Amino acid sequence: MELSQLSARALQINQAYAAHARQTGGRPWTREEIMQGFVGDVGDLMKLVMAKAGVRPVGDVDRKLAHELSDCLWSVLVLAKLYDVDLEKESLTTMTELEAKLAGT
Repeated sequence: MELSQLSARALQINQAYAAHARQTGGRPWTREEIMQGFVGDVGDLMKLVMAKAGVRPVGDVDRKLAHELSDCLWSVLVLAKLYDVDLEKESLTTMTELEAKLAGT
């Protein structure tokens, strides 16, 4: 699946969450709240990385790690769309900059 397809799917899920919130008397999350959720997911990811290293006991760590990485990707994709960032273009630019930096060292 292409990055643009993943982004579109992530945005569809975000819109479904927003619709569900409205239907249940709530309101959709703001960009800032999505970011706050992402920070929580990164914390959960860190715990799973520690578990993978044998520092924390967690059952079914590989499945949970894959899930949490996917949660984090969802947040990044949605935030990029909400902030009108062309993630594919910017990622390629960043990789080129990193390569140039490494070539200079």
